[in-house]
Amino acid sequence: MAVVASAPGKVLMTGGYLVLERPNAGIVLSTNARFYAIVKPLNEEAKPDSWAWSWTDVKLTSPQMGREIMYKLSLKTLQLQSVSSSDTRNPFVEYALQYVVAAACATFDQPKKDELQKLLLLGLDITILGCNEFYSYRNQIEARGLPLTSESLASLPPFTSIAFNEEESSGQKSKPEVAKTGLGSSAAMTTAVVAALLHYLGVVSLPSEFSGPLEGDKVSADLDVVHVIAQTAHCIAQGKVGSGFDVSSAVYGSQRYVRFSPEVLSSAQDAGRGIPIEEAIGNVLKANWDHERTKFSLPPMMTLLLGEPGTGGSSTPSMVGAVKKWQKSDPQNSLETWKKLSEANSTLEMHLKTLSKLAEINFDDYKSTIIKCSTLTSEKWRDEALEPNKIEVIKALLGARDAILGIRCNMRKMGEAAGIPIEPESQTQLLDTTMNMEGVLLAGVPGAGGFDAVFAVTLGESSSNVVKVWSSLNVLALLVREDPRGVFLESNDPRTTEITGAVSSIRIE
Repeated sequence: MAVVASAPGKVLMTGGYLVLERPNAGIVLSTNARFYAIVKPLNEEAKPDSWAWSWTDVKLTSPQMGREIMYKLSLKTLQLQSVSSSDTRNPFVEYALQYVVAAACATFDQPKKDELQKLLLLGLDITILGCNEFYSYRNQIEARGLPLTSESLASLPPFTSIAFNEEESSGQKSKPEVAKTGLGSSAAMTTAVVAALLHYLGVVSLPSEFSGPLEGDKVSADLDVVHVIAQTAHCIAQGKVGSGFDVSSAVYGSQRYVRFSPEVLSSAQDAGRGIPIEEAIGNVLKANWDHERTKFSLPPMMTLLLGEPGTGGSSTPSMVGAVKKWQKSDPQNSLETWKKLSEANSTLEMHLKTLSKLAEINFDDYKSTIIKCSTLTSEKWRDEALEPNKIEVIKALLGARDAILGIRCNMRKMGEAAGIPIEPESQTQLLDTTMNMEGVLLAGVPGAGGFDAVFAVTLGESSSNVVKVWSSLNVLALLVREDPRGVFLESNDPRTTEITGAVSSIRIE
């Protein structure tokens, strides 16, 4: 019986760089772009002599990359060895697999461990698939002679293969050329694999796609296990302890996030230094995970848009390194910029929360104000504030705009001082143009900035106009929207449905 789990990609709306240090918060929105992991037994039944085996077979397939890797997993030490001729590896999936089996061994009693052994002896067949939105298909669209529009993007088959580079002069084919859109594919993939394996092996019971809001202690405790294992596997595979907001949103959905103390991972780092993996992961599960998360999502009648400018992505680790270097070399100025940025982030969060509250208190007044403002540029919103029932909503809308302008200003300052393009000139022009359109509340560079996709938040039905203008500026509007849900169990293999939920839920005007 196959288990299919999926986890969402993310957009870090506020908290770029700051979220690396406690107690700074970031607002991270999860999206309808999802990574899927399908786990099933490799063999239908165990071979008669399998009880004596100390290794089992694992097959990892990534259809979009055209890759298949075979492994042997030691049932005693949980070491994983590739037995494929190719040297391509996927460390995220490798650590996910080792740590999930270690978590099962660390938490199960002996009868359950015996069952686990029998299940593992059937072998594991793991398939990973990412929604098209994680990758740039601009080249394929142009090669097909199609216009750079959302419709062209939607016309690509789900899980379209990722093109390989041209053969190099040496005649050697290089690794797949993967241009990403900055949605956190490795975090979503790791989370989906961890969740599917934990559910398949009986360690947790995942919420289903249709289970509504994730309530209840059991669901919460199970998701906490998914979170701990996914964070650990993701950090160890990356070779550094990041802030973890991408994995947290992949597990729990949209949220306000404060990072965990990096020390919680010290025992996992010991696993590579002679400590048995089972013991190390048992310690990680018992550690004091002190991250904070609070539910957060965009106020009603607001739409998240992402646009890919076609300038290629940016390397987040090298940009983070440059900012850290600047902080050390100029502590006084960096601290001041950091403080202003933090204040602007908090202000934006406050105004968005106020808008959600105003929608709850009197939805009719909120709705009529949003509809009216969606047809006007922000300069004209103040004129609408003459009506008393609209004043509070418009004040909060204008406050949110001022806050994002403050965030952008300080992000640019930080980039200039650190010598990196956090909001490059080309992005500044695009964002300014976007923010001057009717019905646009916010626009910015998500996360660490650079040349990844830009985001906008629009009011009411104004997103279709933004998409059209972007297209005329050679910016491809992605089929990404906010979906506040985190990881869940899918009812079937996503390839069996003709069109993915991510795309079918989008109305293209």
